[in-house]
Amino acid sequence: MAGYPVGEPYERGLLDVGDGHRVSWTVSGNPAGKPVVVVHGGPGGRATPHWRSYLDPARYRVVQFDQRGCGLSTPSASEDVVDLSANTTAHLVADVEQLREHLGIQRWMVLGASWGSTLGLAYAQVHPQRVSEVVLFAVATTTRREIEWITRDMGRVFPREWEAFRDAVPAAEREGNLPAAYSRLLRSPDPEVRQRAAAAWCAWEDVHVSLAPGHRPDPRYADPAFRLAFARLVTHYWAHDGFLADLLPDGSLLAGAHHLAGVPAVLVHGRLDVSSPLDTAWQLHRAWPGSRLVVLEGDGHGGAGFTEHVVAATDRFARTPG
Repeated sequence: MAGYPVGEPYERGLLDVGDGHRVSWTVSGNPAGKPVVVVHGGPGGRATPHWRSYLDPARYRVVQFDQRGCGLSTPSASEDVVDLSANTTAHLVADVEQLREHLGIQRWMVLGASWGSTLGLAYAQVHPQRVSEVVLFAVATTTRREIEWITRDMGRVFPREWEAFRDAVPAAEREGNLPAAYSRLLRSPDPEVRQRAAAAWCAWEDVHVSLAPGHRPDPRYADPAFRLAFARLVTHYWAHDGFLADLLPDGSLLAGAHHLAGVPAVLVHGRLDVSSPLDTAWQLHRAWPGSRLVVLEGDGHGGAGFTEHVVAATDRFARTPG
């Protein structure tokens, strides 16, 4: 299933969210449709048109935004000198809520994947009264265990590639917090040091999602500016365990899942997702009354099977009041 045709936004802008940041946003689909906010992955990805293919443009009012530091939001994390102190999950959650208020939306559905599932869940747990339904795929909750899995344990699956990833940081830092070590390199005043670190980080990003057959390298990583912004943001967030402990009343998204009892949800996850193993989605589903888990046997951290099941979920929720 190819999903819905992707139309052009009919409204766009830059929202001043404070701290010197302006968040780029668009609205597409039906102006009178059911509101949905799309939360992209990363940290450090961007809101691309492809996300709109999961949503019926005749029935949804589709809001997309680029998170702080990436995409068309300003300032960009790719700039030579960048301050990330005002770029945390708490800031991003506040940005989503400020965007909702700016657009005059009372409640909306949340659609997110990968890091977007973490941020979408965080927003829903902080503002459950503003969320009508949730659809997440390639589910991740950005715990220390998940970060260690990707940055260390995955070396058992891809040992040669992981050694290259580890050895791109100084020897004295190889046994410690690898995202923090990379984050320091990515803040170096030397542009060559920054670019080498960004290239090494993104090369590993391209490896650890590729267990499923037919994997192709992500073309975004060919762009040096994208590589630098992406690597800076993801290492900044992972070095601090996603900045979740201080934001969430229960300390983690799994522990706080009970706050979403009564919020309908569909979680779609690939059995072959070695980057974000299925147990994360399984545990979240078990802790979230009213959630439904769909396991795709032949897919990994993405794949052809996702579109059909994500569209089925959004189509079903389109028939219910917002």
